[in-house]
Amino acid sequence: MKIYTRTGDAGTTSLIGGKRVPKFDERIEAYGSVDEVIAWTGLIRDQEAAVQVHDLLVDIQDRLMTCASILAADCDNCPNPLPSLNDEDVVRLEEAIDEIQENVEPLSSFILPGGHTVVSYCHIARNVCRRAERNVLRLADGRNVDKLVIKYLNRLSDYFFVLSRKFSKDLGATEIPWKPRL
Repeated sequence: MKIYTRTGDAGTTSLIGGKRVPKFDERIEAYGSVDEVIAWTGLIRDQEAAVQVHDLLVDIQDRLMTCASILAADCDNCPNPLPSLNDEDVVRLEEAIDEIQENVEPLSSFILPGGHTVVSYCHIARNVCRRAERNVLRLADGRNVDKLVIKYLNRLSDYFFVLSRKFSKDLGATEIPWKPRL
């Protein structure tokens, strides 16, 4: 199978189900930004500091591929079965968040992203995940979207935030509190 098909040269692409839409369609924006989160998650997973969370990050990438598939489908009776999310996927993130929060200092202010490269990667992933969530919400405003996709992305951005804090602690990086100039 060739990687290029030439079918998108005129600016359209196919959804699961066969419908062709412009490459700037809200559905493409939604699953395209989820794809960015998948890539950032892979970058985090590849860092030495991420050894303890490697398997969870692989699972997150798998769930994000599921989200992208759900968002790319525009068919009631798709020719092939689609993967699905379930409540346990969200619970797994919540449990990971709770575990990390038990082992880091409570926050008393906002913190500035940074301190170590992998910490910054987590903050970028968090922001891209929030954008993906906004894109999915925009899509859901006019179309039927699985609510678990929205919930999963919301919780995942929280996970990336606490993961950044875990890495800061593990690596001895300084968290700089934001002190607004008033």
